[in-house]
Amino acid sequence: MNTQPIAGMERLQGAVDSHVHCCPHINDRTATAFDATRQAAAAGMKGLGLMDVFANSSGLAALAMRELGHLGVDVFGGIILEPYVGGLSARVVEAALDMGYGPGTGARFVSLPCHHTKMVAEAEGRSPAYVESCLSIPETGPLPDPLPEIMELVASRDVVFNTGHVTGPECVRVVEEAARRGCRRILCPASYYDPPTVSELVGLGACVEFAFFVMSHATQIGQTMIDAEKHRFAAVDLEAVAANVEAVGCANVVLSSDSGSYVLPPPVEALREWLVMVASTGVSDDDLRVMVADNPGRLFKVPGFEAGG
Repeated sequence: MNTQPIAGMERLQGAVDSHVHCCPHINDRTATAFDATRQAAAAGMKGLGLMDVFANSSGLAALAMRELGHLGVDVFGGIILEPYVGGLSARVVEAALDMGYGPGTGARFVSLPCHHTKMVAEAEGRSPAYVESCLSIPETGPLPDPLPEIMELVASRDVVFNTGHVTGPECVRVVEEAARRGCRRILCPASYYDPPTVSELVGLGACVEFAFFVMSHATQIGQTMIDAEKHRFAAVDLEAVAANVEAVGCANVVLSSDSGSYVLPPPVEALREWLVMVASTGVSDDDLRVMVADNPGRLFKVPGFEAGG
């Protein structure tokens, strides 16, 4: 029996994977929230963020903490404002911020849609009526209601505002307004953005996220993401991520697995593979730790990490 340690596992010590899809889904998952927590603890990780396009995950995270908190992994959740959870709704956000088992167990992030946006709908070739129903951010003028109110709710509770899957120019507009309304913790999924856009977002005070999913073979497989239709995400080159990280440095970058789908390894292994890939571009282990532990730990208020946005 081979008992040799797997190369790169040491990089998971103290890591916080803030983007894990192990909640119940219409697709198969590689792990339940409890499985993922146990696996993260065995790898020496310190935090796990549950994302769910069908429900507010803060309740499930609170349950995982009640049952498995003794393992030392801080499990947290939040809400992605897809139609299935009520869409762009201040009332939905208010409920999510308090969902759990008492004070401090509510949502730690509020995200714009990751699928029900004009950018994603057009990329998937959806019908004109479907595209019209999706979130889009105008180039000028007011943002769609009730987005400004949602930003103010997020700011008042000092949780993470995630910009979801929107275009680069849309993301810049959203970040500008979110910062103006007091949001101090802003995270932008940026795998499809170029260095000038990423630099502009960081300059506005946001952190940018690069996830394993779009770097992996998962982009080769049509999947049912939110309904019966199967779609593929466009693949992202490792060199493009390396160029973005080089453009802004590691201080405002978050690395995550975006794993849980049955076509990928379980989240812990997916994150290990991702860190091995990023390290291959010349990034040091010290900088990897900043991006996979310090930054997400601080951003999502994981115990043991320095306070602040």
